[in-house]
Amino acid sequence: MATSGSVENSPIVGILGRKVGMTQVYDESGKVVPVTVVEAGPCDVLRIRTPDRDGYDAVQMGYLDKPRRLASRSQRGQVAKLDSKRSKSRAAAGIAPLEKPDCEPKRFVREFRGVAGELKVGSQVKVDAFSEIEAVDVVATSKGRGFSGAMKRHNFSGQRATHGVKKCHRHMGGTGCSASPGRLFKGIRMPGQYGNTRCTVRNQKIVRVDAERNLLLIRGSIPGPNGGYVVVKKTNKL
Repeated sequence: MATSGSVENSPIVGILGRKVGMTQVYDESGKVVPVTVVEAGPCDVLRIRTPDRDGYDAVQMGYLDKPRRLASRSQRGQVAKLDSKRSKSRAAAGIAPLEKPDCEPKRFVREFRGVAGELKVGSQVKVDAFSEIEAVDVVATSKGRGFSGAMKRHNFSGQRATHGVKKCHRHMGGTGCSASPGRLFKGIRMPGQYGNTRCTVRNQKIVRVDAERNLLLIRGSIPGPNGGYVVVKKTNKL
C-alpha cells in the first residue's frame, strides 16, 4: 500500500465494500463525469498483525454482518471467544488469548498490509477516512464469462469470410511452430476460461464521498458485477 519507502510506515487507508453500479454526476465546471458507486463500510477491525507475533504488519477487516446460525465455528471464533480444549490448555499454560472485536461474524474478510496506526481491535473504519484522499486502487473479481473462444477472449479478427474458408470463420488459425522448436511456447493466446479473476484498477480518482450513506463515487469503471465485493485502498502510484 505504500507509494515509496518513506510511506511504508504510514497508517493504513483502506476499506471493504460492494459495487452498487455506474451512473454519472456533474463536476464543478458542469462537465459530466462517469462514476462507479461503491457502498464502502463500515468495517470492523478483527485483528491487528504485528511483526513480533505474526512476522508482518497488517490489519484484518470484516464487512457485512453474517447471521451466527449461518457462520461456521471458525468464523464465530474470529469475532468472539469460544471455549475449547485448546483455549483451556493455553490458558492453563499462562498464554494470553487474542483480543476479540465482539461483533457479528463477517461475510467478507480481508487484510491490509501496513502499520495499523490508531486502529485497534473492535474499532470501525468508515468511508469518511477517504475524505482527503484523491485517488485509490480498487481490487475486485471480474465477471466470469466461462470458456470463450479466441475472438471473444483476445479480440482476434478471425478467418476470412471469402472463398477458401469453410466453417472455421471464428477459429484462431494455426499455432504450430516448425520442426525447431517443435512445440508451443507458454503464454500463447488460445481459447479458455475468460474472466472470474482478481483484477486491480489503479489510480482511480475519487469524485465524491457521501459519509451519511456510506457511498464512495469513483471515476470510471471497476471490475465485477453489481453487488460484487471490492477492496478499496489508497493508491500506491506516485
